[in-house]
Amino acid sequence: MNSRIIVVNIIRWFILLSIQVLLLRNLSFYDLATPFTYILFLLLLPFGTPNLLLYLIAFGTGLTLDAFYDTLGVHTAACVTLVFVRILFISVTVSRDNFDEPEPSLGNMGFKWFSLYALLCTFAHHIVLFLLEAFKLTELSYTLLRCLFSGIFTLFTVILIEFIFYNRKMR
Repeated sequence: MNSRIIVVNIIRWFILLSIQVLLLRNLSFYDLATPFTYILFLLLLPFGTPNLLLYLIAFGTGLTLDAFYDTLGVHTAACVTLVFVRILFISVTVSRDNFDEPEPSLGNMGFKWFSLYALLCTFAHHIVLFLLEAFKLTELSYTLLRCLFSGIFTLFTVILIEFIFYNRKMR
């Protein structure tokens, strides 16, 4: 990885975590849908990033969010799960021999691929996040409903951000 990609990702990390902590932390629709757009940072990490580094970045990102949200490892576990699903999805769908694109963005990979990728990673993150947050089986239906609505809201905002900031690649 060159230094430009590292600087862009550090700036992206600060911006997305700042938006999450300062703006979106208290944004909730009827306590059912809360957007977690910080996961876009983990989704857009470059293809060539080693798996161990991905796990360390996810752990640090989750730990930072846990410090601001006053949760004990809930975001950390969710971020590490997201990276696990990301690694599995990319290893199945993208050939490791020839990475034509530097990062798995909407403009580089196309709408269909990125939507499925973001959907799987988002819902894996949200299932772990909300099940660990509730930690009760008596409220399972409410927890799954929160997971569904928050996942849809997060997915919508992630794809909207991708459409706003990333141009489609000329094919």
